[in-house]
Amino acid sequence: MNAGVKTNASSSLLTYFSLFTSVGTLLCCALPSLLVLAGLGASVASALSTLPWLVALSHHKRWVFAVSGTLIFLSFVNIYYIAPHIRPKACAPDSPSACEETGKIGKTLLWMSAAIYVVGFFAAFLLGSILSKMDAHP
Repeated sequence: MNAGVKTNASSSLLTYFSLFTSVGTLLCCALPSLLVLAGLGASVASALSTLPWLVALSHHKRWVFAVSGTLIFLSFVNIYYIAPHIRPKACAPDSPSACEETGKIGKTLLWMSAAIYVVGFFAAFLLGSILSKMDAHP
């Protein structure tokens, strides 16, 4: 039983960490780009003066996105491939609903992480080239 609890804890930790890193990609790259696009450049300047570590994240956005994408991918592997094989052994026979509830929460967090990552990736790597191509055509 103790090994099952440890496995569930490490699985949850990986899911939460992937959510944290995907939010980091949103803060460093996507949110400032979208705010500037909406004409709120002064808000971005204010945020960057208050939180200067965002500049360091944006300088290393390829690494931030690579680490975040890897963690999200590993979370998908964990939740959809590894956890279904471990869950029957780890869950107590008298309360399978607790494991099901934890699984639903983990999947929700994982899909939220993936959605945030996709928005951040689009804003950081694709939006600029799309807008410059649209601007180049009369």
